[in-house]
Amino acid sequence: MGRDLMRGALSGGPDTAGARPGAAPSPAGTPKAVGIVWALLALNTLGSAGAKTVVPLPRSLIQMATMGALVSAFALALALNLRLRIRASAFVFLLTLLLVPSVISSANLEVGYGALFRCARLSLFIGTLWLLTRWWDGSLAFVRHHIRMYFAVLVLVAAGLVVSPGTAMPEYYGGRLVGALWPLTPPQIGQYAAIIIGLTVLLLLGRQVDRTSAVVIIVPSIVLLLLTHTRTATLGLLIGLVLAIGSLVLTSSAARRFFAWTVVCALVAAVAFSSALQSWYLRGQSQENMSNLTGRAKVWDALLAAPRSTGEKVFGMGLSDKSFGGLPIDNSWLAVYHEQGLIGVSIVATLILVLGGVALLRPPSLPRACAIFLISYCAISSYTEAGLGDASPYLLHLALAASLLAAPATATAVPTADVPARHVPRWARR
Repeated sequence: MGRDLMRGALSGGPDTAGARPGAAPSPAGTPKAVGIVWALLALNTLGSAGAKTVVPLPRSLIQMATMGALVSAFALALALNLRLRIRASAFVFLLTLLLVPSVISSANLEVGYGALFRCARLSLFIGTLWLLTRWWDGSLAFVRHHIRMYFAVLVLVAAGLVVSPGTAMPEYYGGRLVGALWPLTPPQIGQYAAIIIGLTVLLLLGRQVDRTSAVVIIVPSIVLLLLTHTRTATLGLLIGLVLAIGSLVLTSSAARRFFAWTVVCALVAAVAFSSALQSWYLRGQSQENMSNLTGRAKVWDALLAAPRSTGEKVFGMGLSDKSFGGLPIDNSWLAVYHEQGLIGVSIVATLILVLGGVALLRPPSLPRACAIFLISYCAISSYTEAGLGDASPYLLHLALAASLLAAPATATAVPTADVPARHVPRWARR
């Protein structure tokens, strides 16, 4: 039954104009294997470091699986697009430019040979996106691929919670939910749950999924999100949905009703459960710990105060594991500055601004609302999470937004052979 609900919720059939006004139709010629390529890219970005699992998995084995997924994704995308037909994409072009400071800074080997390995990984990631641009036409096909993959990850997390609750909610993470079968941290799980909830809510408002199927996806995702106690993902979800639904208010009566009911329910919940919400948000932390963002501010101050040469300021230190002094940076902008310098920061900022500007210029539609949600979520999360400068789920979210904002491909007319004019005798012409 659950499989039937998922199939009904995420079926990739053509969208009718009545169900989604102003939206581009689903691509008729998109191979099903494109969804496999997208899932392999998502698998590569899961990472290899995280919580302790029920069955200890060697990090080398996990890295082989994730890198194998990326190589397989590139090979499959190349097999699907042997003629190398690609579409112009400002997003992927800017990502390609980001490779320049990455390679220049990593060539110094200040952070070891791992920097060159990460450059090769980023190159394969971007190359696969270039090959997939052939099927970027503003439809919701990639949204369904996105939800399928990350919902499967959440099912794996829920299975770990059932199999070993103590491992899934360990004390060293403050009782927050982690991956017990695959090493996933609470922020990762919270991110995946928030993205799934937001996209499914928008599909429900656009009548692309029935209510029963939406409940099957949204309710378990909300439970897992609450168990992670991830503040960034929760705020990103709420603010992203407000902006996305706000873009549909003028053209969708369902969006207006949902927005009104959400405001009323939020006010009632804020009054009735204010103490419980405050306790959940604080997670038992002191006021001092909250003020320095759980120790992040100390790492940021140390990173900015570290001496750097002019070349290191411009090009960075090279791609690393997003840490400084053995502690995670947990800020996309400082991580990009540390690894790719001021040039990298400029490129990433331009990337966000271009996507946001294109989204604002598009007419109201469901794909545009999904893109606004993804862009705003990534922009909010960039303050306390790293990943905008390297192959990561955040770049995959933004790639999905770019595919939603792409203009539909125009069909080219088939050239016809010129028919020679029939010779008419002179006497007939007279």
